[in-house]
Amino acid sequence: MRPSCTLQSAVKTFGGVCAVDNVTLSFPFGMITGIIGPNGSGKSTIVHGMSGVVPFDSGIVHIGGIALPISSPYDAYQRGICRTFQEVRVFEHMTVRENLLLMLAQRTIGGSLCEHTHTTLTKKVDDALSRVGLDGKQHEYAEKLSYGQRKLLEIARILLLDASAVVLFDEPFAGLFKVSIEKVREIILELKDQGKAIVLIEHNMELIRELSDHLVVMDGGIVLAQGIPHEVLSLPRVIEAYIGK
Repeated sequence: MRPSCTLQSAVKTFGGVCAVDNVTLSFPFGMITGIIGPNGSGKSTIVHGMSGVVPFDSGIVHIGGIALPISSPYDAYQRGICRTFQEVRVFEHMTVRENLLLMLAQRTIGGSLCEHTHTTLTKKVDDALSRVGLDGKQHEYAEKLSYGQRKLLEIARILLLDASAVVLFDEPFAGLFKVSIEKVREIILELKDQGKAIVLIEHNMELIRELSDHLVVMDGGIVLAQGIPHEVLSLPRVIEAYIGK
């Protein structure tokens, strides 16, 4: 059996509403697991919990068979889990390069910004920007970027986190033009080839079919179905829940 990151018995409630109801899922390394479902189905709550942004009420994440409680984004980062956000989060009053240098220095913000003259760090940052198509934007403030460019900046952050074993993508293609979609698609496949466990939340069914090795359908906080993408998407209960009768 392929090694995996496993989410076991996860529960999360908001004001009496159970957003994630005792969910157990496995995310194999070297594979892309797509998660789809109607709005409010619990798919983003899964990603928020695994990344420590909104911790689960109960449940545990196992990586390589080791139980790893996650109660904060720092916990997730230390345990090799990184993510992108549906609503992009960047440091608007820093330059594009400074946003990425923060990912390379586990010290204070001021300390990391002092490293911008270091040739090795600068080259690593600029290489990541080139891969996502933001070369030439190094010195622009993040607040000046378009929505799509901010998404690409988040993807560049992921490229700098070499130690991450699990990468959670929350709608990474939203707001991107065709050329940028292709760049991000290639990056996700590269991360898969590197042996990382990829979790992909996406509404574009064409991309879900193409990229996902395994597909999970959420509805009402539970797993409605999972398996081979084309088989899962043909199930009547999935069509009814996700597309409507």
